[in-house]
Amino acid sequence: MLNYVIDCIFAPLLLSYKEYRIMQLSEQEVVRREKLSKLRELGINPYPADLFPVNHNSKQIKENYAESKQVVIAGRLMSRRIQGKASFAELQDAEGRIQVYFNRDEICTGEDKTLYNDVYKKLLDIGDFIGIKGELFTTQVGEKSVRVHKFVLLSKALKPLPLPRTDADGIVHDAFTDPELRYRQRYADLVVNPKVKEVFVKRTKMFNAMRDFFNTAGYFEVETPVLQPIPGGAAARPFITHHNSLDIPLYMRIANELYLKRLIVGGFDGVYEFSKNFRNEGMDRTHNPEFTAMEIYVAYKDYNWMMGFCEQLLEHCAIAVNGTTKATFGEHEIDFKAPYARITMADSIKHFTGFDITNKTEDEIRTAAKSMNIEVDATMGKGKLIDEIFGEKCEGNYIQPTYITDYPKEMSPLCKEHRDNPELTERFELMVCGKEIANAYSELNDPIDQRERFEHQLKLAAKGDDEATEFIDEDFLRALEYGMPPTSGMGIGMDRLIMFLTNNQSIQEVLFFPQMRPEQRIAADVALTDDEKSLLDIITKAEKIDLNELKTQSGLSNKKWDKTIKGLTKKEVAKVSKTDEGLFVEAV
Repeated sequence: MLNYVIDCIFAPLLLSYKEYRIMQLSEQEVVRREKLSKLRELGINPYPADLFPVNHNSKQIKENYAESKQVVIAGRLMSRRIQGKASFAELQDAEGRIQVYFNRDEICTGEDKTLYNDVYKKLLDIGDFIGIKGELFTTQVGEKSVRVHKFVLLSKALKPLPLPRTDADGIVHDAFTDPELRYRQRYADLVVNPKVKEVFVKRTKMFNAMRDFFNTAGYFEVETPVLQPIPGGAAARPFITHHNSLDIPLYMRIANELYLKRLIVGGFDGVYEFSKNFRNEGMDRTHNPEFTAMEIYVAYKDYNWMMGFCEQLLEHCAIAVNGTTKATFGEHEIDFKAPYARITMADSIKHFTGFDITNKTEDEIRTAAKSMNIEVDATMGKGKLIDEIFGEKCEGNYIQPTYITDYPKEMSPLCKEHRDNPELTERFELMVCGKEIANAYSELNDPIDQRERFEHQLKLAAKGDDEATEFIDEDFLRALEYGMPPTSGMGIGMDRLIMFLTNNQSIQEVLFFPQMRPEQRIAADVALTDDEKSLLDIITKAEKIDLNELKTQSGLSNKKWDKTIKGLTKKEVAKVSKTDEGLFVEAV
């Protein structure tokens, strides 16, 4: 009886869900699933487990071409030109594309032509992975190609690739260029936009070049904790989690500085790490909540030495990535060839604003900032105020690599006091195209001074500065009390650096998988009309949109508009909210 009730209640629901899933598939996706079934009926496994013995790729074939050479290759089928019993196609692998030639009678030597007539011509699709055994030959027009003797299906693609097409006039249509789609579906982006891969190849070259530079200098690569009991080493808001077994909060690493310094205390002369850092801050074209930094610490050095080391390092990396010290970024040509210009923070602000921050009180600096129309508030201490002035009025002017040096002490809680001026610190930041890409100190190794700096940070946090540290790392202070030699340290934002070396204005372009808002998904039991789908698409892309603006963009008549917007709200996939500014619509 129970089974009967379950069948009566749930079977229709399951059926409707399956029907809904089919409804959601495009015509092409439905056809591909039908082909999948036909392949299985022919006894062909569309997802075989066996190893396929690839021995060449497209690049190797072109570089080491030899007529009639036997090769085994594999990749995606990207185009086909079928002409009866013969066909030319393109195969794309990790290194590029190669033309392949299918001949029915060479593939099907017996009477049974099913493999060519049915499998190749009718059941394969663009995007499918196939393996090919064949021999090299040159076509009549001189193109290096592979004559197929045998092919096997390695993986059936059920979703068509978003391939662009080029018409007879050379105009590209349906290019896969929408940034949001490209970042969400990087796997498709890499397939259909091969130039995207070049950015990530260069990124790896940059990491390798930097690592080789450090190793040659005799410095040691290390790893430090990502989950930390106290987030330290930078001024930033952390992500927080909880360790159940220890029953303590843990923080995602905002920087690895304090751990690397502990290793200098422990006796290493030079340590470095490529670290994944996490900061719970806003997102824009140059910020992602998860990013990669390189930090290096070298004993018995100071920030003057580090400036020379930094410019030699970046010159080396630029050449390794691009073959030259010069790189184009937007409208600018940047030259990473050493040496770089140097200017103090005070001189920079004085140059661009006329205001001299030297020996000024917090109130004087706040008043000056307000007179420059810079937004400030009561939570900002002296250091934050100076940082705001510099950020608004100065840093954007530095296009070529330029060191900004000698920061006020309030801006640098982990930095050694300047040897000539106790109000300043021995710190530099490297500016390129108006953005900071490197930050370096003569490291503070006085444990008493360090404690006082930490305590000052606590006061700023109590005032409401959400970037000031809320903790005193007692273990780090204990390490300093054991004694740390004079040390210089430097951090480089690796994502931002590769942006400059590859001419990408957005950090999302140099990350395989940048952080994105979750996709808006419609509940499986909700069926939408075509008008509702179109309207919901506009809402989703806008995230939140004025009701009247939405109506205008929809292009619907008054009657259709009323019916469609009511349908979306009734089905609870969109909602209308009222604010002081008017009526707005957003996806649920």
